[in-house]
Amino acid sequence: MWRKFCGWLLKALGWTAVEPPAEDEKCILLGVPHTSVWDFAISYLYYTSVGGFARCMVKKEMFFPPLGWLMRKLGAIPVDRSNSAALVKSVIEEMEKPGHFHLAIAPEGTRKPVKHWKTGFHLIARKTGVPVYLGYFDWKTKRVGRGQKVELTDDARADMKRIQQLYEDMHLTGKHPEKYITQ
Repeated sequence: MWRKFCGWLLKALGWTAVEPPAEDEKCILLGVPHTSVWDFAISYLYYTSVGGFARCMVKKEMFFPPLGWLMRKLGAIPVDRSNSAALVKSVIEEMEKPGHFHLAIAPEGTRKPVKHWKTGFHLIARKTGVPVYLGYFDWKTKRVGRGQKVELTDDARADMKRIQQLYEDMHLTGKHPEKYITQ
């Protein structure tokens, strides 16, 4: 019932879900371009409507009552962004536990314009051996999807350059286009 409601709401908002959820038991789903808090809502509606469930990291300051309860129910994980090494370590530990775990991450790390994306997802994927998908939401075409699977190497810098180029080639538009910087 909830899945159908999310699909209806996504469609009512004018969005088209492009792909099914990732079939992998564990994976990382990137979400680009991240320029608005509404990206979370669209992503959640999309992934739920196609039968998926993804977790995401949200700054711990957002987990105040009653919003905290709702955020956890929607798959949000509270994180302390002041210690990135501890954050990555705790996510790796969660990923290594048995069971389904799809993690949605905005590699930009913020809704502000940034040229250099965070590499934490790369480290998590390499340490746990999970695949990475180039998830996207395009506010111009109102299409949202999990995107293609991308193979990672041991060279995080080269992989980030390649991933950013793949996104640039998609010609995506953020809700706030001025906040999305491509290479």
